[in-house]
Amino acid sequence: MNLSSIGRKVGMSISGMFLLLFLTIHLAINLTSVLSREAYEAAYGLMDENLLIQVMVPILALGFMVHILMGIILTIKNRKSRPQGYQLKGKFRNVSWASKNMFALGLIVLGLLAIHLSHFWAKMQLQHWMGNEGENPYDLMKILFSNGWYVAMYIVWILALYFHISHGFWSMFQSLGMSPGKWIPRFQVISKIYSHIIMIGFMLIPVYFFLGFGQP
Repeated sequence: MNLSSIGRKVGMSISGMFLLLFLTIHLAINLTSVLSREAYEAAYGLMDENLLIQVMVPILALGFMVHILMGIILTIKNRKSRPQGYQLKGKFRNVSWASKNMFALGLIVLGLLAIHLSHFWAKMQLQHWMGNEGENPYDLMKILFSNGWYVAMYIVWILALYFHISHGFWSMFQSLGMSPGKWIPRFQVISKIYSHIIMIGFMLIPVYFFLGFGQP
């Protein structure tokens, strides 16, 4: 493996950490919406007013997008270098479905992320940056998640994220040089736990509002 290949793997791993931090912060903030309108608006206000968070979140979001774009570019390069494909043999025959479909999962995540940002970020944070009032975050969430098609799209997005993270979390540490004999099995367990938390947490929110539990 040459230095450029190692550099790309390290770059993917580091940008993957940005993705994990971005998701964790947003899940923690968004889950307050199922507690009460006041809790969510307070959490959103903190996110909108705290200078550290204002600087950190765009950086994490950029790392998120860089990670997915790097994955797409690397996949295209790998496929060009093996135009006829190759047979998985021996231990590689048991490679997980997620690891074999990281490219497709990344495309789904990136495409639906763009739609999601156009509905939420563009109508809230972007408006504030432009000096406008923007939509009320809680009301906007209620409106969007009352639409069955939007809820279905959102759940597909979260499922794609789940499968992407379930493989990417532990393989990130493998790419950074962790010993496969001792640490990787442990990170695989942590990966399953974390990806399930992300999936269940993010799915809870649209289902909560779609079923009409949101406050007036």
